[in-house]
Amino acid sequence: MNKRKWIKWFAIGVPVILILIFALTYVPHKVVSLEPTKVSKITIFDGNTGNESVINDKKHINYIITNLSDVTFQKGKPSFGVVGYSFRTTIFDDEGKGIKELTINSSNTIRYNGFFYKSEDNAIDYDYIKGLVDK
Repeated sequence: MNKRKWIKWFAIGVPVILILIFALTYVPHKVVSLEPTKVSKITIFDGNTGNESVINDKKHINYIITNLSDVTFQKGKPSFGVVGYSFRTTIFDDEGKGIKELTINSSNTIRYNGFFYKSEDNAIDYDYIKGLVDK
């Protein structure tokens, strides 16, 4: 293949591959896929009240992680520039390192990595989390 054809294929191929990779991020998937036994604590900052709760109880951790792991999310519009939220959530591993950060806005919407995600199947037990944070 001569140099001109190679450059032409490269100029067409690279953008097509990048567009395909970006499009694949919109395939519904699990945002949280953790084993509850590997989580030591969850911190939740309530954006409505300014209070932060630390959840250490294994029963609550197991329930929250299992609930979030059961939800399949569809990536939506970007969340850049959007202010306000309900529960900014950080999940910590056994070594105390934050392994997952997301913001729970409602029973079917989260913000994660700069985008809104909507639940495709199950709902987040928003009331359960609210009950823990309001204690």
